[in-house]
Amino acid sequence: MSGFAEYTEYDGLGLASLIRSREVSPADVLEAAIARIEALNPALNAVVTRVYDEARAAIPDGGPDGSQDQPFAGVPFLLKDLGGAQAGVPMSAGSRFFAHAPTPVDAETVVRYRRAGLRILGRTNTPEFGLNASTEPVLFGPTRNPWDLTHSSGGSSGGSAAAVAARMVPLAHASDGGGSIRIPASCCGLFGLKTTRARLSYAPYAGEGLAGCSVEHVVSRSVRDSAAALDATAGPAVGDPYYPPPPLRPFLEEVGAAPARLRIALATEAFGGSPVDPDCIAAAEAAAALCEELGHHVERATPAYDVGGLDETYNQVFAINAAANIRLRARALGLTLEPGGFERVTWSMVESADRSSAADYVQMLNRLHAISRRIQAFFATYDMLLTPTLAEPPVKLGVLDMMSDDIAAYTTRLWRYTPFTYPFNVTGQPAMSVPLAWNDRGLPIGVQFVGRYGDEAGLLRLAGQLEQARPWADRRPPDPA
Repeated sequence: MSGFAEYTEYDGLGLASLIRSREVSPADVLEAAIARIEALNPALNAVVTRVYDEARAAIPDGGPDGSQDQPFAGVPFLLKDLGGAQAGVPMSAGSRFFAHAPTPVDAETVVRYRRAGLRILGRTNTPEFGLNASTEPVLFGPTRNPWDLTHSSGGSSGGSAAAVAARMVPLAHASDGGGSIRIPASCCGLFGLKTTRARLSYAPYAGEGLAGCSVEHVVSRSVRDSAAALDATAGPAVGDPYYPPPPLRPFLEEVGAAPARLRIALATEAFGGSPVDPDCIAAAEAAAALCEELGHHVERATPAYDVGGLDETYNQVFAINAAANIRLRARALGLTLEPGGFERVTWSMVESADRSSAADYVQMLNRLHAISRRIQAFFATYDMLLTPTLAEPPVKLGVLDMMSDDIAAYTTRLWRYTPFTYPFNVTGQPAMSVPLAWNDRGLPIGVQFVGRYGDEAGLLRLAGQLEQARPWADRRPPDPA
């Protein structure tokens, strides 16, 4: 394919190594990625904006690029169409209302991606404003799961996950405000790390995302790509309001380092008591057994906290932040909000937000902080918590429909699908979905590990150990016809 038939066999660091050693040219790698996107995207609908010419222009004349300070020199990359702003390139956020709205400057994360050598080829599909755990916006239509085209690729980073699972690119930008890195990683058989609150900067557009609950990072096929991408992007920008404890050494050095004997809590029941599919329970229990084989101690235990209070409060905080972001961007672009320009669930959030006062919002944040303290106290006893990532295998497309007339039913269905992920957006703790299981129908089933605040290093050490013990790199979906 475009002079490099083996393109899909390598992760990002592997491609960069080939380029540095001059075994393959950066142009051949780039064209292989472009050819693969063009071949598979009609079936998957993962990529919604292309910037191929810009990527081609970034390849220097006179031979391969790839200095030692660029870990991903020449590696193709995609940005989620929510965050990751590129100067002059429209960022729709999956919304018809902002379909052609450009962004004025690069986000700090994008500056750092470019500095690491990544070549940005385009932007990936996302549900409207990232408000769904399935990527099915009215604007662009659904992204299909490469493992089964009738199923969801997850959300809200579903376009990025489908693209990486289909080997369009080895890693792609993602973000997570309620599970939006871990959910699509689980659905598509990828590694997905939600970083600690504020590990990556939201400069220059914001000081934080979703009251500190939202973070950005990547979905990837390999643990080491995730670690190296975190090394390239972590750290505060000037003026950031807060930042977690800095790492003791590069995150990439944690991959392959032996973890200490961990005390791991196993929880397979949803925190709110909703049903959990047997396939998801079995995946978590198998992961627990593997951890014990590797020398870790595992016992059943669950954090005790006000589940109903967290759900109700977080849902409203989410709505208020979504509405505020929509209004701020509309004002900056000189646009007037109209209900018909948005999906029904989105507009219901705007209306709900309007019913809350500023004092209400402050009280909600205080309530979330109080619940967060209860949850984090659990980690004084345990190093990590192991759960299913999702309460079900990837759902069929259409199950989570943001154009539904029954908003309450939609919301209930969404939270029953994702009970394990969003509490740790509230606490700000790092968490990862690891692709250790596939069910009898061939659908990926991720398992989630939650670490202590600031301890991505511990998660990456364990992830590297799990990846070595149960390799997943060779598991790939068939190319869609």
